[in-house]
Amino acid sequence: MPFPDYVPTIPVMLDRVVRQHGDTTAIVCGGESATYADLAGRSARLARTLLAHGVGKGDHVGILMPNSVDWAVAYLAVTRIGAVAVPLNTFYRASELGWTARHADLSAILAWPRSAKVDFTATLEAAFDGLSTQVRPGRLRIPSAPYLRTVFVWGESDRRWATAVVGDSTETGRGPDGVDDDLLAAVESAVVPSDDALIIYTSGSTGDPKGPRHTQGTVVRHTFNLTSVYLVTSDDVLFTSMPFFWVGGLITGLHAVMHHGATLVTQEAFDADAAVDLMQDHRATIALGWPQQGKTLAQSATARGSDLSSLRRTSMPALAPDIAPPATGALNLGMTETCGMHIGADPYVAQPESRRGTFGQSLDGMTHRIVDPETGVDVGPGVEGEIWVRGVALMQGLYKFEREETFTPDGYLRTGDAGFADADGWITYTGRLGDMIKTGSGVNVTPTEVEAALMGCAGVQEAYVAGVDDPDAGTIVGAALIAAPGADLDVDAIRTELKSTLSAYKIPKRVTVVEKAALPFTSTGKIKRRDLAVMLADLAPVGHNTTTEHARADH
Repeated sequence: MPFPDYVPTIPVMLDRVVRQHGDTTAIVCGGESATYADLAGRSARLARTLLAHGVGKGDHVGILMPNSVDWAVAYLAVTRIGAVAVPLNTFYRASELGWTARHADLSAILAWPRSAKVDFTATLEAAFDGLSTQVRPGRLRIPSAPYLRTVFVWGESDRRWATAVVGDSTETGRGPDGVDDDLLAAVESAVVPSDDALIIYTSGSTGDPKGPRHTQGTVVRHTFNLTSVYLVTSDDVLFTSMPFFWVGGLITGLHAVMHHGATLVTQEAFDADAAVDLMQDHRATIALGWPQQGKTLAQSATARGSDLSSLRRTSMPALAPDIAPPATGALNLGMTETCGMHIGADPYVAQPESRRGTFGQSLDGMTHRIVDPETGVDVGPGVEGEIWVRGVALMQGLYKFEREETFTPDGYLRTGDAGFADADGWITYTGRLGDMIKTGSGVNVTPTEVEAALMGCAGVQEAYVAGVDDPDAGTIVGAALIAAPGADLDVDAIRTELKSTLSAYKIPKRVTVVEKAALPFTSTGKIKRRDLAVMLADLAPVGHNTTTEHARADH
């Protein structure tokens, strides 16, 4: 089993990579870069500051800033002293930030004052009633966040409640109450693999966000496991468009490079032209992002004549189709509850044509069952059911949920994902159980399958599918399309094109072209399918004999 040969904690992992690759550039972002030695030194200063302010093992510390060297420093400072990092979504509205801080029982928040698009200090004041009137930084008393005592803000701040961090330190950190290297070393030596390291909030299209808890051991072991599958080496330059506050950016980005002394290149916010320049300038060998972003990046690279020949692997097939199937020949299924991927296939082993694009196997240390979601009884090969998962990468539980509410008696997590397995144990993911469309004719349609087919049509940048109520036909398949730059989508032509790839009952009977800003997303970037269904019905009501509608929402 490809697990590290050292004690799997973040302080040990950090010490190891510094000893082996201290002078290597660890991260490049926002015009700033840092070596591994820089990250270790800066995070040590901030860690001593946190200890001086009373933050210690088990304390929950929020991180509110975009991808940056500062984010990496903050995360390492928190976790190397045994505190629990809680990444905060920079897209949160004030109400969402307030809810998460209260639910997570944050005792401290590490925040930028603002980014290019968001004033975080203003958002914090809107999130916590009474914060703006607090005048004792480090001794906050806020009923809406009763455990919150300190909000550290990078740079000098005019907010009286803020504890200013300059040079990864504060006056307390530098003054007589400071913490020396010996005490920091003693603290780090007390961090063990079973200590919680991370609560990373996730949410589906409905319900409150949930906070999966991961230990130091889980985070270190599983990320090492993943990089063994994906063969990250010290020579790699990994570009990721994913934010660090999501599991993809943190686990497959920041943690992935740290195991091997590779270099991570990223952005504060996704910009296709700037991303292409970064990949070209730094000769990126790996590019990670959402498949939809691949088209945008490919269009930018083509228009600008960019050289991305250094790429050897990507999760965005449209960006570099010439390196498939080794790079993109299998779906890798992951979720926050399993610290990233839990099903995947070796991207460097070409799979049979019948298995490309949708299949994977359980990663080392993980086991799966495919069961009838109603009875909990295992189903046979080729029969669709719910995917259950258990193993070393599985979360310890959901914060503030009892174990019995989260796992089956034998320790499996019911993922809510639908799929089937073949006789050799290869699993095909077919979609979310709750997203399945049961059409008026009684057959089931998986939205993700239809979305993939739509995105294969010329001119379609992104596609989102949901079941739409129709007074005559019952539930029908509907789709919202986002056109590629300069494309003028012909809906009837698209539906005709789909006949070669989809069964007739899967072809959307309602298609509308919209601007992306018009679509309903959660704060974590997931489409709200129920709201999408209502939107499709409102935008283009279906007449008795109508099969296709075409509307554009301009915003």
